[in-house]
Amino acid sequence: MTRSVQALAYARPSALESTGSGRLLGLETAGGLTPRGAEAHPRFFSGFLASPQVAARGLLAVADVAAARYHQRIRPGSLDPVVTGNGDRLRFESFSGCGGVYARLDVLDEGLGGAETGHGTTNVDVNNPLREALSRMTGDDPLHLRVGPDEMAVSTLAGAVVEKKVPLPDRWLRGFAEAQVASARFDLRAELTGAEAVRFLRSLPRTQARGRGPLWIAQSGRTLRPTTRPGAGAVCLPGPDRLVALERVLRYATGLRVYGPVPDGAAAASAWEVTLPGMRLTLTLSPDPARGFSGEGGVLEALATEEAEQDAELVAVLLAWEPRIDPADLAAQAGLTADRVRAALTRLGTAGRVGYDVADAAYFHRELPYDADRAERHNPRLVSARRLVAEGAVELNGESAAVASGDRRYRVRESDGVLSCTCQWWSDYRGRRGPCKHALAVRMVRRGVTVATATGAAIGAETVTGAAP
Repeated sequence: MTRSVQALAYARPSALESTGSGRLLGLETAGGLTPRGAEAHPRFFSGFLASPQVAARGLLAVADVAAARYHQRIRPGSLDPVVTGNGDRLRFESFSGCGGVYARLDVLDEGLGGAETGHGTTNVDVNNPLREALSRMTGDDPLHLRVGPDEMAVSTLAGAVVEKKVPLPDRWLRGFAEAQVASARFDLRAELTGAEAVRFLRSLPRTQARGRGPLWIAQSGRTLRPTTRPGAGAVCLPGPDRLVALERVLRYATGLRVYGPVPDGAAAASAWEVTLPGMRLTLTLSPDPARGFSGEGGVLEALATEEAEQDAELVAVLLAWEPRIDPADLAAQAGLTADRVRAALTRLGTAGRVGYDVADAAYFHRELPYDADRAERHNPRLVSARRLVAEGAVELNGESAAVASGDRRYRVRESDGVLSCTCQWWSDYRGRRGPCKHALAVRMVRRGVTVATATGAAIGAETVTGAAP
């Protein structure tokens, strides 16, 4: 698995301190992007939180996910959470070390006491002493939150004194993009009150029996009923123990909303959103604890088109750190169709430049502070498909095509816009994890990707990854 190293440089450690007017939670920032460009220590917010204990517990939950591996539980390096200021809210995001759980805490306008935030994205330092201090926090004394250096320190920072270097697997980067794409296909499937949400979540089994299929959850009156069969309206719950981070905030829960795709009988991703006073905490789970988001293949179609690449460059110029992106408005501004804008947003998601909020059913603008182009360059199926195109391995024949790969030839057929293949990948997943490399190569050839273009992309990817054919 290819890894890069993410170096995070902070001016000082984040800390929870007592002051004459209450407590001060100072979250220090590393390098990030803002409307003014790249900044070493951007400043996004300074103000009092409406629900101090809820915010503290929510931040701990996001940090819990960043430090966790829910599959093959070895101790990983933990990447500090990412925070985005969208003007009317702060979003704290993290991803589990195993790549199967995405967490986000949205501190909304009412949770911020109506104070505005800055715009931009950066990492925030969440160290062990801070975690311990937040865990011990009791009472509802006023809590002043500062994200970034205080005003006096902005002009006097002499340099970073705290540095963290964390291995950053490419599958982790791809997982951020795939989780966003999966979420965009979800609908609200169930909703509970706070009391029922607490009762249900505490009743879930702590483990998933070995060899057993995933749990399915269906609304039953005012509660949710676990079942082993995916009936109409059911939501998949693969690995119920992966919801453990929600326990941090259960005593403050005002409700639970569950989101998922239309069930088709196969295990699927799902999102679990606990509503809180002025905030929302959402965990998005991959279809299987042993299966991270990185291999789901939802972004491949958008990555395989030159048109989407050009559209993404145009749409990116129009983004302005919106908390809700309106595709229709973007389409009008860019002179593109709604479908092309959605494909462009999917592509921007692979670069960490947009996320998706299931509660708003809308994309939001952020700029993840890492070399996100690696997520595309290191996508194995995309690299392999480009190599097949570069080698001239695709032979079109009406609605079918033959693809020479190694010493075998595979038949790719198209029906109602869906490509099927005679390879083992298609036999195993039937398109549920995106197209195989052969179908992807056929799609690229049909859309006019040239051999020269594919050759350059394949060589570039191989230079970066050192991957064998």
